[in-house]
Amino acid sequence: MEEPLHIAMFVDQHPGTLGGMQTSVRLQRSFLEAAGHVVTVVAPATRARHHEPESTVELPSLPLGGEYSYCLPGRRNDRALESRLAGRPPLDIVHIQADFWLAATGYRHAARHGLPVVHTMHNRMDVGLAATVAIPNTVQRALGLLQKRLLRLDGPAATDAWSYLRGFTRAADAVTAPSTHFARLLEERGVFAAVDVVPNGLDDNVARDLLATPRPRGSGRVRLVWIGRFSPEKRLLPFLEALRRSGVDAEVHVFGDGAERGKAEAAARRIDRAEVVFRGTVPYRGMLEELRAADALIQTSQGFETQGMTVFEAAALGTPTLLSDHRIAVDLPEGTYRLTPDDTVDGLAAALRAVVGEIRGGAPAVAMDAASLLQSRHTRTMLDVYARTLTAKPAR
Repeated sequence: MEEPLHIAMFVDQHPGTLGGMQTSVRLQRSFLEAAGHVVTVVAPATRARHHEPESTVELPSLPLGGEYSYCLPGRRNDRALESRLAGRPPLDIVHIQADFWLAATGYRHAARHGLPVVHTMHNRMDVGLAATVAIPNTVQRALGLLQKRLLRLDGPAATDAWSYLRGFTRAADAVTAPSTHFARLLEERGVFAAVDVVPNGLDDNVARDLLATPRPRGSGRVRLVWIGRFSPEKRLLPFLEALRRSGVDAEVHVFGDGAERGKAEAAARRIDRAEVVFRGTVPYRGMLEELRAADALIQTSQGFETQGMTVFEAAALGTPTLLSDHRIAVDLPEGTYRLTPDDTVDGLAAALRAVVGEIRGGAPAVAMDAASLLQSRHTRTMLDVYARTLTAKPAR
């Protein structure tokens, strides 16, 4: 793409907060800017202080829980957005990377200004709401009614996740997903006719630095890593119970935080042989260094991940994964993972025993072409999507 673009990315959570989507957006912005483009990220303001570039536009927000917050979409929010964009270069394209308040705000802004829209789907809403709210069906219907009013949609309001997502993509010019299995699911559910696969990437410079140095030598004890939010859909508590039942002797480092921390710490105290260390949250590079130093990554969510980025990062850094979500394996090279035999806690316990046994027996590090996961490559793919979209619908 010859001419530099000004891209507005709309996200439901501030890019400085914890989460795979936020990490992806930070990397996308960095590599698009390195390629000469201008990126403005539009997000809810957050109460925590983050060292964000001036290109982040923060909209008035309300606390949602922990470090997260949400915006109330509507005319007041629209006016706040227009005010904060004043004086910036004209936008060329709107890139929605949200499913809720900022998705509505982004589509409204694109409609007012005649801008083309690319929508990246990060979220399995059908299972995500069921795992995180007490009355998911009621919440889904309320979201559908709000969407219908904000976007002035014809026909009945959405009552399920797929019709809700279709309500947004009626006005999308392209839709992308971070994995093959999620892209095909979106197509099968009628969210969009042809979904482009644009994976979340691994920072080129960090990957090269880590791969250029020998793998760290551990203490001799098997070192396992678990990464994620401490929330039901990530299945940290079932993992800790499986760890207890497995009886393996291992050093287990748990990264992340969330509402289930107290329960998780109590569960860890009931484990006899394995040592569980809660490490909290760490910076992006630090997390990759931990993956490089681990003997294996343990992935325990089921049917929730739209890519499972840490699994790919681990493979690129030479670390195998024990996979509970078999869908993720579609995009992974053979030999970089082991699958659990089933979705049960006992099945996970048996797989843990097998993995620890293989590591003790001297199983070699996995091999994957890291170039296939680098962010620079996926940025080029996204620029192709932008170019195609602008050709079909030039910005006014």
